[in-house]
Amino acid sequence: MNRKIFLFLLTLHSSLFTFHFFVNAQDVLRGEVKVELEPIYGAYIEEQVPSLDAETGYRRALQLGANFFAAQIYGWSFYYDIGERARGIAEELELTPLGEIPWGDPGLFVTHTNAKDRVLSVWMDYRPTDAQRRRVEMWKMGNVRAAQAIGYSPLDGPATTENWLAIRDNALKDAARAAIRAMLQGSERNRPKEATGFISLETFPYFYNSSGRLAVQARFRVEIREIIPFAAY
Repeated sequence: MNRKIFLFLLTLHSSLFTFHFFVNAQDVLRGEVKVELEPIYGAYIEEQVPSLDAETGYRRALQLGANFFAAQIYGWSFYYDIGERARGIAEELELTPLGEIPWGDPGLFVTHTNAKDRVLSVWMDYRPTDAQRRRVEMWKMGNVRAAQAIGYSPLDGPATTENWLAIRDNALKDAARAAIRAMLQGSERNRPKEATGFISLETFPYFYNSSGRLAVQARFRVEIREIIPFAAY
């Protein structure tokens, strides 16, 4: 790693989030975030975007990490309309976050960073409070089931300062849609019209480029609370 980048990251460790060396592994959530310092382009490259500096990349990694930990602890409530082309009903998924981890939360800390081939890798832990730990345990009880899926978000142009997070959010939402849809198809004999429930991340998602699109592979925990059949309409 470049010495300047290393010293800069070490300074950020102490100024932005708490840096811990010894933590009980059973008391923490853990994940890795990778941020490409070179711009990500889709099909069009007319607009040139400068490379990210180490500070911006590190801050993006921390923002993503906080979002992913929140998605593991709190998750989202969802409303899903499976849609039907023959009836002109569009497929639709609405996700409502049930909690967040604010910037500078003392429970989040970085354990390791590495920069290689213009990709910044940041390993981080989150030590949940007792209340948050109970929420995590709830995602392992009752009718909660594991699901995984791949989602996509188009890259019509470069990922800029304004849209980089929205592109990742769109890909993750698409993966959640695919996971819920597959779960309904596997459990319901008759094709349903709508479903409501709750969904959370099981682990940090993995993002990658796929044929001009941003793709994400994600594992979820899903609790379907209500299923509405087409017969109800």
